[in-house]
Amino acid sequence: MTYPEVVDYLFAQTANYERQGTAGYKPGLDNMLQLDEHFGHPHRKFRSIHVAGTNGKGSVSHMLAAQLTVLGYRVGLYTSPHLLDFRERIRVNGEPVPEDYVVRFVENERMFLDSLKPSFFEIATAMAFKYFAEQDVDIAVVEVGLGGRLDSTNIITPIFSIITNVSSDHTQLLGSTLVEIATEKAGIMKKDVTTIIGEATPETRPVFEAIGKVTGAKLVFAEDNVITTLVEPKPGDRGQRYKSVYGMTYTCELTGAFQVKNMNTVAHALVVLMNLGYICSCENPRNLQNIAKELNAAFMNVTRLTGLMGRWQKVSEKPTVVCDTGHNLGAWEYLGKELEKERRKCHEMRVVFGMMEDKDIYAVMQLLPKKARYFWTKAQSKRAFPETSLKIFGGQFGLEGDCYPTVKEACDAAMDGAQTDDFIFVGGSNYVVAEYLKTHS
Repeated sequence: MTYPEVVDYLFAQTANYERQGTAGYKPGLDNMLQLDEHFGHPHRKFRSIHVAGTNGKGSVSHMLAAQLTVLGYRVGLYTSPHLLDFRERIRVNGEPVPEDYVVRFVENERMFLDSLKPSFFEIATAMAFKYFAEQDVDIAVVEVGLGGRLDSTNIITPIFSIITNVSSDHTQLLGSTLVEIATEKAGIMKKDVTTIIGEATPETRPVFEAIGKVTGAKLVFAEDNVITTLVEPKPGDRGQRYKSVYGMTYTCELTGAFQVKNMNTVAHALVVLMNLGYICSCENPRNLQNIAKELNAAFMNVTRLTGLMGRWQKVSEKPTVVCDTGHNLGAWEYLGKELEKERRKCHEMRVVFGMMEDKDIYAVMQLLPKKARYFWTKAQSKRAFPETSLKIFGGQFGLEGDCYPTVKEACDAAMDGAQTDDFIFVGGSNYVVAEYLKTHS
């Protein structure tokens, strides 16, 4: 089999939530446990960090992987979804799993996979764990796919876990209330394992506290003890500058208001790593000063070290073009404010926008900037919401624009006639950003 044939097999011939929606979602760990046994329990051969949450878990996972890489560890990174290539999901020190490894995995295991009939995500998770074990990684940062309790990744017992936040998303699978969703995400908590909660609400905090008590997990609420705060940028700064309570200043290349809480969450993770002995002790200021330089270098080079894409990613300038994969209400509570800030600075804002039909489109529409020109579109997915319907919905909120049947046509139209001081945003869905990057990056 060729690599494209293998990718086609994985996407077209297995249950796949990203392609099929709820019909492609297989909850439960039975298949994953059988896969794990078949491959000799590879997840037991490396240490791991487990990262869940509605939003921010991708940024947090990549920032942690960058930190550990700079500190000299051999680091596995398992994330989803990918934007351009399946191999983005499985990396070691930033390098994607080789094509020939993916091909050999499927060719060698095809008979077993066809008999077990696992989902796409279960296969990808098993492949990642097997690859990390064979690559002898010191530690792997493992991002939850969906939820937590029944997610395929939840067979691991990590050195610590993170739940970035909880907001309304995947309600048809995880529950219609924040309490129900938080319960599912808290399912990654393990006895005697620290779980960092990046953000909590009056509805979700009692859930985390109750489940933490039952499971014996150690809880750290990052908001209760703010370690890093955003400071005013200096002229010419690249990225966002933060001041630590330990007296050091860091600059992170990942920008946007939504990264401030992610940064504080990562800072708490670094403290846990210090306490576990993975980073030098805080008791030695000289060592800490040296490590601070390395940590800052990691924050400044997250994308280069890990391959992260699609998080307030500036693709070009004059006009400025930014894309972001934020696709639910929680993400747009931040993104809407970011776009409004940019709108006040630019000549004209142009927004290429498309969403999936299972998202809370009405809620997101209320957060989009009114004084912008919209280019309504849809990704090439059965789950994509029609661009004509988006235009109708947008009109109810005073959002004006035209329809385009493909992301490429919408982006080309947005660029056509744009002035150098215009601001163009592409987003609303992972799939919209993926199609944009494939044709315009």
